[in-house]
Amino acid sequence: MTEPTHLGVAPKDRLLDAARKELIEFERREKEFRKKDREERAAELHLPLDRIIKVH
Repeated sequence: MTEPTHLGVAPKDRLLDAARKELIEFERREKEFRKKDREERAAELHLPLDRIIKVH
């Protein structure tokens, strides 16, 4: 049987690493978007968001 070489594994690992980084960045942007949207909606409704949700 032929053993897999490191040449075939390395591009896959780089691709997975790049995808993981992209997903982390996307999740960070999505979290910021939701936070800003929540704050804007609370302001429109004149709700005290800081008292409703504890900001970390």
